[in-house]
Amino acid sequence: MASASLAVLRTEARLFTREPGILFWIVVFPTALTVILGSIPSFREVDDSLGGRRVIDLYVAVAVLLALIVAGLQAMPPILTGYRERGILRRMSTTPVRPSALLTAQLFVLGASAFCSAVLVIAVGRIFFEVELPRQLGGYLLALILATASALAFGAVVCAVAPTLKAAQAIGSVVFFPAMFTAGVWTPVQVMPHLLREIVECTPFGAASDALDQAMRGVWPGWSHLGVMALWTVLLTAGAARWFRWE
Repeated sequence: MASASLAVLRTEARLFTREPGILFWIVVFPTALTVILGSIPSFREVDDSLGGRRVIDLYVAVAVLLALIVAGLQAMPPILTGYRERGILRRMSTTPVRPSALLTAQLFVLGASAFCSAVLVIAVGRIFFEVELPRQLGGYLLALILATASALAFGAVVCAVAPTLKAAQAIGSVVFFPAMFTAGVWTPVQVMPHLLREIVECTPFGAASDALDQAMRGVWPGWSHLGVMALWTVLLTAGAARWFRWE
């Protein structure tokens, strides 16, 4: 059984590498966005209103989250819903390999690709724009793991409620833009008005943005932020498990 699950994982990883569009948006685009923003002179200047930091310092965490959001809401739903629509999950249920092995493989492949994207964004930010490396590495990794889990759980819910491939793409796109807003893609969470920031921090990506930024500055991420991400992950996972249909 373990060898069969490993074979599914290898197959999904190989198929993933043959999807240049998905690879671009998860791995390449966040780094490209970092380079574009870092190339703006004013974004590399110290801003007293940001506590002596620069705009590019804030956007590294945002670019990391962008990869997670794309993986969870744009990549996962069409893949799994497409498998279900074509009857692949139903046929797998009659073999020794359960459909859950395919879901686990997808979670691993997408999570690993988002993690690689995060490493690439941080490396480019450090090498080309002198962005500091995470000074609280343990806290940063914990926040990154929880953010990844919540993003993939969000994608699992979309897979669960979408009856067709087209519906999955539509729902994923509808959720995608609010997710980017709460992550700080247009306006970093740290500079949002107080009330709006409090609301955004109750979302998984708003909490993740603050938690990653705190760890970058050498502060252990706030337990409230970590708790928000953990709670969202539990609730979304429970919802996906309840509503998901294999056929």
